[in-house]
Amino acid sequence: MTPSQNTETAKAFYDLMFNQCQPARAVGLYVGAEYIQHNPDVADGKQAFVDYFERMAKDYPGKRVEFVRTVAEGDKVVLHCLQTWPATETSEAQEYAGIDIFRFDSNGKVVEHWDVLQIVPEAALHDNGMF
Repeated sequence: MTPSQNTETAKAFYDLMFNQCQPARAVGLYVGAEYIQHNPDVADGKQAFVDYFERMAKDYPGKRVEFVRTVAEGDKVVLHCLQTWPATETSEAQEYAGIDIFRFDSNGKVVEHWDVLQIVPEAALHDNGMF
């Protein structure tokens, strides 16, 4: 698969599991034989991923991700994203600048994931913004 094809797959995977709240379907369509997770809050494997995002869909209805930019090289795709998490009974609404890195197998399926998140601050020491 080409980096461009993998980019479209990464965006479709992320949109389906995060925005459309269908992580099991996303895994079925876009994940390969294995799923290696590097986020310390999510266990390894496909079912752990599904369980985590099903819980997030219940706990944060209306959460959204917007793709700001993408970078792709070889079997890796990087998505630079704005995540919007709605307020709940125990937390205020929050926006995050996120970087998600996906590795693909030779069949164009997601097999590994890394991510970092940073709260979008109300003020900064510059006018450059997070995106």
